[in-house]
Amino acid sequence: MAAKSILLKLSGEALAGDARFGFDEETVRDVARQVKRVVDAGVAVGVVIGGGNFWRGRSSDAIERTKADQIGMLATVMNCVYVSEMFRSEGMKTDILTPFQCGDVTSLYSKDRVMEKLGEGYVVFFAGGTGHPYFSTDTATVLRAIEMEADAIYLAKAVDGVYDSDPKVNPSAVKYDELSIEEVVDKKLGVIDLAASVLAMENHMPMYVFGLNQKDGIINSITGEFTGTIITA
Repeated sequence: MAAKSILLKLSGEALAGDARFGFDEETVRDVARQVKRVVDAGVAVGVVIGGGNFWRGRSSDAIERTKADQIGMLATVMNCVYVSEMFRSEGMKTDILTPFQCGDVTSLYSKDRVMEKLGEGYVVFFAGGTGHPYFSTDTATVLRAIEMEADAIYLAKAVDGVYDSDPKVNPSAVKYDELSIEEVVDKKLGVIDLAASVLAMENHMPMYVFGLNQKDGIINSITGEFTGTIITA
């Protein structure tokens, strides 16, 4: 595999499967099996998981934004604990890091710990976003990818790439094979939010967007048999 270090962003909604809430165990086990093959090939893997299978706070008008975002952060912690255990059941070593104290459930984030654990063959889960409200898991994804010196970000979503409009609404939506991060921003394609896009642009972090429900999507994306959308930086 060409990549030596990657950040894998998993959509919470995609992990829920057709139920759209909670977890679809077989989907998560399939992710674990694929990541095991990547790790066994010598690639260092960090993971960020969205919280949308439990909470989408920005759609709630009844809760103040800071509290809504904090609930979302805790949703990502739950996701990382669950998926981490699935990874362990497949024979991988894992560590879960958060930017805030979370009892003995996680370890406090530091780059030194990240690099140490990655060097020891652990899959490192970055839970809790950035630890601050008003920043999404998109921003956390790009930030952690930069800090762990990843070669690229792999965005596993519920759709199989980036389209010019929502393919669930518009059956004639056109899929892009390759885009620059500047085009993503200019066309308002919403792959990641603006803050994350600027961070990726400034730090030249490429992204690969693909569908989590595609057979061996993670393996194929990293080994070069890529059928999603490449976002250059």
